[in-house]
Amino acid sequence: MNSVKLKDFVLRWLICTVAVLIAEHIVSGIHYEGWGDLLVATLILGLLNYFIKPLLMILSMPLLIFTLGFFTLVINAFLLLTVSYLVKGFHVDGFAPAFWGALVISIVTILLNQLIGLNSVRIQKIKKNNDDDGIIDV
Repeated sequence: MNSVKLKDFVLRWLICTVAVLIAEHIVSGIHYEGWGDLLVATLILGLLNYFIKPLLMILSMPLLIFTLGFFTLVINAFLLLTVSYLVKGFHVDGFAPAFWGALVISIVTILLNQLIGLNSVRIQKIKKNNDDDGIIDV
C-alpha cells in the first residue's frame, strides 16, 4: 500500500470516527465505552461499508429503485447494528437509533468529504505532446 492510499484510508477512517462521534452525541441509543471501542467500531464499519455494502446494494436493487435510494439508509442502519453486535464496547439500542444514527453519519460524512475534497473528481491536464491523443483522463 503506497503512502497516498494509506493517507486516504486514515483520513476516511477519521472522518467516519468523527461522524459516529457526532451521531453518538445527537442520537440517543448510540454509545461507546471507550475511545478504543469507538476506533475499532469505526474501523469495522468502514470495512463493512467497503466489502459488504456493495453486495447488499446489488441484492436490494429493486427496493433501492422503488424508494429512490432511500433504502440505503436501512442498509446503513443494518451495518451499524452489525457493528454493535461485533464490538462489545459499542452499543446501538435498536433499529430506530441505528436508522437515525445512519442518517446523521451519512450527512456528516458527506459534508466532511466535501469539505476536505475526498470525493472531488480530479481531471488531469491534457499533455501538450505530439503523441497526445486528446483524451481527458478523469
